[in-house]
Amino acid sequence: MEKRKAIVWPWVVVGVVAVGGAGWWLFRDDVAQLRQAAPATPPPINAATSSATPLLDIPEPPTAPRHPLEAAADAALPALADSDESAWQALSGLLPGEALSLLLREHLLQRVVVHVDNLTQPSMPSSAMALRPVPGSVMVEPSATGNEQLAAANAARYAPWVDAFTRADAGALAAAYVRFYPLVQQAYRDIGHPDGHFNDRLVAVIDHLLQTPEPARPLAVEPDGKGKYRFVDPALQSLSVGQKALLRMDATQQQAVKQQLRAVRAAITRG
Repeated sequence: MEKRKAIVWPWVVVGVVAVGGAGWWLFRDDVAQLRQAAPATPPPINAATSSATPLLDIPEPPTAPRHPLEAAADAALPALADSDESAWQALSGLLPGEALSLLLREHLLQRVVVHVDNLTQPSMPSSAMALRPVPGSVMVEPSATGNEQLAAANAARYAPWVDAFTRADAGALAAAYVRFYPLVQQAYRDIGHPDGHFNDRLVAVIDHLLQTPEPARPLAVEPDGKGKYRFVDPALQSLSVGQKALLRMDATQQQAVKQQLRAVRAAITRG
């Protein structure tokens, strides 16, 4: 678990990072290195995590999708490379401006696909993220035993974004997702899943997040000597980056996010 630091792009939601006219080609090279193959023998995200083992065995989807989506042909849909403005406008109609303030706007759909695809990994480099850090620093306090624990006030850092996500209409979110799905699917295949189906992957990731444990709070943490915090409980520390993100919230927030994830899952799988 880490203290929040500024993340610079070489993406959970508004400043735009300028990457120049050749930005997508640079981004695509990064994505090729970050892609996730069949998690039974996952490739390293980077050299620092090359020995990491998978947390959940999620096989690469077969050619036939498990959770097919029927996205009607939309002549107004732009090309993937030109989709930033359209995708941003769609999100802006569903979420308040504050909720979008963490989202990296350039190459929006590509970033989101890479971010989601890496949520089951033990860690995620900044180059795989679609989101800026939540403002502020992680808040800790002394525990009764003299060690450190996540402070109850830490949950306030996440409150605006948790509230925006959990209040959003899951059906409307799913409808926007379905409309843009041809582009999302293209981005997923572009990062190294030529026979995969992103909706299958998204459902698998949601299921993975729903498996996040709900331990009694507060949670004990300790410095790792590298300017970061880690959970004292090795079982919690071994969880994926997505599951540990849920654990940084308080119990009420975590349950609310899970409830919304179930609603989104139902909307994209027809129940």
